[in-house]
Amino acid sequence: MTLAAKEGGAMGIRANTREDIREIRSQVDLPVIGIVKRDYEDSSIYITPTIKEVEELMEVTPEKARRVIDLENVVKAAESKLTVINHVACNNTKDSMELARHAESLGVDAIAAIPPIYFRLPEHAIAKYWNEISSAAPNTDFVIYNIPQLAGVALTMGLFAEMRRNPRVIGVKNSSMPVQDIQMFKQAAGEDYIIFSGPDEQFISGFAIGAEGGIGGTYGVIPELFLKLEALVKANEMEKARKLQYTVNEIIYKMCSGHGNMYGIIKAILKLNEGLELGGVRVPLASLIESDETVVREAAQMILDAKAEYGC
Repeated sequence: MTLAAKEGGAMGIRANTREDIREIRSQVDLPVIGIVKRDYEDSSIYITPTIKEVEELMEVTPEKARRVIDLENVVKAAESKLTVINHVACNNTKDSMELARHAESLGVDAIAAIPPIYFRLPEHAIAKYWNEISSAAPNTDFVIYNIPQLAGVALTMGLFAEMRRNPRVIGVKNSSMPVQDIQMFKQAAGEDYIIFSGPDEQFISGFAIGAEGGIGGTYGVIPELFLKLEALVKANEMEKARKLQYTVNEIIYKMCSGHGNMYGIIKAILKLNEGLELGGVRVPLASLIESDETVVREAAQMILDAKAEYGC
């Protein structure tokens, strides 16, 4: 352990191993420079020499710093082939603005934010929060994220009208349960605004009432099925689309039926079906237990069967 100091007192600690870092951070409120020293026969570098050591350090890195590093990797992997919308909301405006500023510096296509959670803020405070985030990334489009069942506050028509005064606001990711909200936002904003459908189980309903696209939590494990759904809706083959939506929903219900968190189930399915090793979920999300193996296998097979049936 090394204590970095300046006149007037300590300014930071350099510590080796994630165990030492965890213990130090639990005892003192000082910046910690984390390293992992490890010898490799074929390398003269022994201080954090490989990605393995970086990943160990990420386990004890503050959440905000992890999000910054994760975004850099996403933007690099996208390589202008994919649209990147980065969610930047924190429970304080300063951190949200910092993340928005960093997202813009990396060239993301848009940023998004839910209202601050826990405290039920008045609409003028929510508008100020969103607009200040947007001001930190003045050259980047902004998408409002409406998810009242989790955020505790809803995007009202009055708040939406106020936010449309910001020229960088281009649309809404609507995850409220009433599909009618998509129609109301679309009708109020006009064709120049994008409304994304949020609830995965209502994908075709959102498109049918006016959504231009969708953003969902289960798309990553069954992208082919959602792309097929979109194609069927655009081709006006609604009977086939409804049948596939029911199939997709059954897969989602199965993935939600385990002891572990749904995203843990999803990661295990991707390992089984695609050979992707993505690790587990972070606490307090529940990790998988032995009985979840059955859920994973059954859901994975349901996905393969659905892809075969619909030619995906």
